Amino acid sequence: MSDREQIKAYYDTSPETEWARLEQNPWEFEINCRYIDRYVQPGQSVLDLGGGPGRYSIHLAERGCAVTLADLSDGNVALARKKAAEAGVELTAMQADALDGGTLPEGPFDHVLCMGPLYHLLKEEERKTAIANCLSRLRPGGVFFAAFISMYGDLLYRLGHMADWPEGIAEVDGNEVNRRYYGCLERGEDYAGESFTRAYFAQAGSAERHFEGFPLKKLHLVGSEGVLASREEFKNLPAEARADWIELSLRLCEIPELLSWSEHLLYIGQKIQEDRI
Repeated sequence: MSDREQIKAYYDTSPETEWARLEQNPWEFEINCRYIDRYVQPGQSVLDLGGGPGRYSIHLAERGCAVTLADLSDGNVALARKKAAEAGVELTAMQADALDGGTLPEGPFDHVLCMGPLYHLLKEEERKTAIANCLSRLRPGGVFFAAFISMYGDLLYRLGHMADWPEGIAEVDGNEVNRRYYGCLERGEDYAGESFTRAYFAQAGSAERHFEGFPLKKLHLVGSEGVLASREEFKNLPAEARADWIELSLRLCEIPELLSWSEHLLYIGQKIQEDRI
């Protein structure tokens, strides 16, 4: 089975898992939305490419945006339509491949989100093709949001769920996938290969270098969880305390030395005219 087939099958089989993931990790969704809402205004058009079951699409539709969700997984598209109907909002949802520009809606859009595809494209040239396809649908002056899994994502998850691995991290010694991942981590490299499905984990510097040569002005590189990655106790805090921790994370989430505290990274850039590069 090819990478694309495996990834599509993973999401087709369990689209509810991805919907629930952001519910189980509210800090990631909250921080990302704060940045998205800073630039995306009600009434503007948005392409949510790789939008999964529609968490961000529905959020933006509720704010009055004209949203088109496109995703590789038919299961994700079907669930996005269902969740949008339950929320009482309208959005266009379609099956599409970030690597195949012919499957994408024409645009141009005021803003483009790419919050999933770069997680699963193992080759750099594929990731750059997806970025180019996104930018071809973005109007000049529009803002591009692109998410990566941080190279530290797996480690942070395990640190927050130690009871799930009673034998501890020593299992690295007996598992080839873990040996490869933690070897890359020790050497300061990126990792691309088997994980929850086939996935790409990026160092912060590697994530940012993907956008070199594109008509983009960098606005932010954000640690999407701030300092809260896998902090399960956060969910049990009173609402006021949770809000305080979110506000602290928002003040810290762009500090380069703290990007490794997050399981996900969010690059935000503004498209400029080609002749200004």
